[in-house]
Amino acid sequence: MDLFGVLHLDELSHGLANLPMFPYFDMAHYIVSIMSLREQPGALQVSRVSPLACWFSSMLFCFGGAVLSAIMLAEPVVAPLSNSTSVLIASIIWYLVFYCPMDLVYCCAALLPLRLLLSGMKEVTRTWKVLGGVTQAHGKYKDSLLVMIAIGWAKGAGGGLISNFEQLVRGVWKPETNELLKMSYPTKITLIGAVLFALQQTHYLPLQKHHLMLVYTVFIVVNKSRMMLTGSSTSPFANIESAIYKTLFTGHSPYAALTDEVKKSCIDNGATNGSTSATKESDDKGATGKHTTGSPVKEKSVSLKAKEESENAETNCKKTN
Repeated sequence: MDLFGVLHLDELSHGLANLPMFPYFDMAHYIVSIMSLREQPGALQVSRVSPLACWFSSMLFCFGGAVLSAIMLAEPVVAPLSNSTSVLIASIIWYLVFYCPMDLVYCCAALLPLRLLLSGMKEVTRTWKVLGGVTQAHGKYKDSLLVMIAIGWAKGAGGGLISNFEQLVRGVWKPETNELLKMSYPTKITLIGAVLFALQQTHYLPLQKHHLMLVYTVFIVVNKSRMMLTGSSTSPFANIESAIYKTLFTGHSPYAALTDEVKKSCIDNGATNGSTSATKESDDKGATGKHTTGSPVKEKSVSLKAKEESENAETNCKKTN
């Protein structure tokens, strides 16, 4: 684009595209991912009870995107773990975050300036993961835009998409936290990136790859830093999402305005029916009580009559004799 040439950003975009992720950016990704696992409710207790389950959950946080994309492409699921160096580095970081004496590693990494730096480096790796997934899918399915988006999304946000499975490893089952039901910001921004890179890969987006990488990376890094500094978890696309949802997915019913009145009438009818049934039940109980009270008197009169008849019969027998 001419704009990149005017702003002298062409060299910067090329330098970013050729930036190696291993080992520093990958290490930042492992640190932030394992720290987010530690901050999950109950994760610290699991690390003390079952270190193996904690380690396995950490590996899913670190390599979840590669595992999910491998499943979708019918590749070996253990292939992402075949890189022994990466697994070893991630395992060392896992041990230091959870079991370092005096919690020095976690406390230092949790300091805001250092965490800002690590989170920004992790966001840079997101760009490479999304682009790698889209490129990998494009190599197998040339013109399948949907497959490229799905694989790029899975590779960039796989840790969140398989969070329910990771929770099962720790003995937690919360289906209501499914990312498809309520997507978090990282899942949303990864999906947007997958769409953009897939459109660029199929030449529907007239933008060079390294230029798109620069724009996307700067946006996600700056926005992530803003969210951390302000303590906000609101997506920058919240207003757009709300407008699209209200326009396309809420539907329209001619009785929508009567919803409150209908609910109120239903509540009133329920209360009336409840009071009526309670009155009827009390009446039934009263009638039953009266019947129960009269039964002993009737039985007593019957017994007295039978006694008188027996005495009369005995008297007649004596007179006869």
